[in-house]
Parts: sequence; C-alpha cells; structure tokens
Amino acid sequence: MAVYTKIDKKEIDKINSKFNIEKIITYQGIKKGIENTNYLLKSNNNKFILTIFEKRVSNKEIPFFMKLMDNLNKSKISCPKPLKNKDGGYLIKLKNKTACIVSFLEGKDKLTLNSNNCYQIGKIIAQIHRVTRKMNFSRKNSMGIKNLKPLLKSIKFKSKKFSNLEKFLNNNLNDVKKKWPTNLPSGIIHADLFVDNIFFKKNQLSGIIDFYFAANDFFMYEIAICINALCFDKRNYKFKINNQKIKSLIKGYESVKKISTKEKKSLNILCRGAAIRYLLTRLYDYSNTPKTALIQIKDPNEYYQKLITHNNLKSYNDYLA
Repeated sequence: MAVYTKIDKKEIDKINSKFNIEKIITYQGIKKGIENTNYLLKSNNNKFILTIFEKRVSNKEIPFFMKLMDNLNKSKISCPKPLKNKDGGYLIKLKNKTACIVSFLEGKDKLTLNSNNCYQIGKIIAQIHRVTRKMNFSRKNSMGIKNLKPLLKSIKFKSKKFSNLEKFLNNNLNDVKKKWPTNLPSGIIHADLFVDNIFFKKNQLSGIIDFYFAANDFFMYEIAICINALCFDKRNYKFKINNQKIKSLIKGYESVKKISTKEKKSLNILCRGAAIRYLLTRLYDYSNTPKTALIQIKDPNEYYQKLITHNNLKSYNDYLA
C-alpha cells in the first residue's frame, strides 16, 4: 500500500454518494506498500479501505480481484470484502482512476514472525489453495517467470550501487527459465504474501490482505514466495535463512493440503525465481518511483542476498536442514 494520488473532500463526498455506507467523516493515507494508493476511511462506527489502482494493475483485470475476494469471503477465508456501490458494481472513478472500497480487516502486521506464526500462515495458504483450485475464473501471472526478461530490460542500472547486477541477473534468469518446472498443481495464488499483507490479533492470524497480484500459478511457487518473504532473519543488514520457520510453514500447509514429491523437487528453482522477481521489481521501483510519492522504497539488496542463498542450496531437504 502507498499514496500516489492525493484526494480531498470532493472525492470523499463522491464516495458518500456512491456507496450505501455510513457517512465517511475522516480519511488518512496509508504509507506502507508500493503498488496502489490506499486510504483508511472512517465513519462514526466503521472503517474501510479505499484503493485507487496505479502502475502495474490493468483496469480490465480489476474485476478478477473483486470476484476473488468475494468468493474467498463466501468460503470463510478471512480477507477484505469488496463493497458494492449503488449501481451494483464494485468500482468507481476517482481522479480519473479506477477505485474500490473494501471492508477493514481487524488486526495488524507483525514485523518479526515466530515459528507458530509461520505455521498459521502455511495453514491459511493451503486453505486458500484448496478453495481457489475449484474456481472457474483465472488471471495470467503478469509477474510470472515469462514476464521477467522484459522487466529486466526496462531497468536502468544508473546507480553505482547496483550497476554490477545486470549481467548477474541475466545469467541467473536464463538458468532459472531453463530449469523451470512444468505441470505442477496450480490454481489462483495470492502471489505477494509479505509480512505487511498478513494480519494478527492477539498472536492469532486474523486474515490476509492485498490480493492485487493474485494470479494463476503453481501452488508451490506461493510457498517459494513465502520462504523468501517470511523465512529469513535480518541481523546487521545481513539476511540469513531460518530453517525452523520453513519447517513450520510447510507443516502448517501440509496440515490442510499435502505437497507432492514433484513439488518438493521444484522448491529450489521456484525460490530462485521468486527471489529474482522481487529483486527486479525493487530495482525498477528504486529507479522509477517519483520523489513526491508518499511511499517507503524497499531495498533491492535484500533480494540479492536471498538469491545468493538459494544459489547455494539444491534439494528440498537443504531448506529443512
């Protein structure tokens, strides 16, 4: 979440006229995240999240995200519920951009996860996968392995800090694409499960937010993303893999849905692919985010370190050792 588009009372008045909700009286920009503009809206008795879609989200794909969250809510998965406007749709225009309002999810993110938290996350991921594998609508993964080469080419390696990465990334991406698995169990995945998208209340997982990268891909790729995002510990600017967190994540997942031998064999290459994906997007954002945006830029070096770690591992058991 972030703030690129500034709103004022005029936009709030429009929201109040378009939705059958208690009158919004205050609003505040949310700085966390990086993709879309988000505001916390408050009425006297309720809270909502306003999202104004920016950057990598195509307008024609937004109904997919609304339908996904609506269906997950119907299946008792704890996530934001999109609100319908007075016309019966989910979307409105604000500042010439597409926007939606979703319910406010209680709880907050945890900067540091323990093994029990990882178990709970693994469990809800599997619950989501069990529901989405039966869904009859889909979306191609715009940030999938096939789309990373154009992204790499679009990055301007101007900063001396990252100027040596272009050749390294080309070599790694070519190798990963050659070894990328086929025919693994798949369906809709969240595809962006970072700590700030996972909420806890009294140390119990209260829900998942920010489904705007959700797409069809391998279920095991979701686990690879989570290992990268959730199962490393930071000490003195160094990132070290935490095998116990990985064990707990997988144990939680397998308490709901078993992981096949073929999926386990693919873990290393999927982890490498996930690390490249986030290293590339962070490099792109590092070079292209406007200085006027109310946003926290994330350090690309984190995923460089993580990619090096994966390059030094091979088997599924290496991640559990």
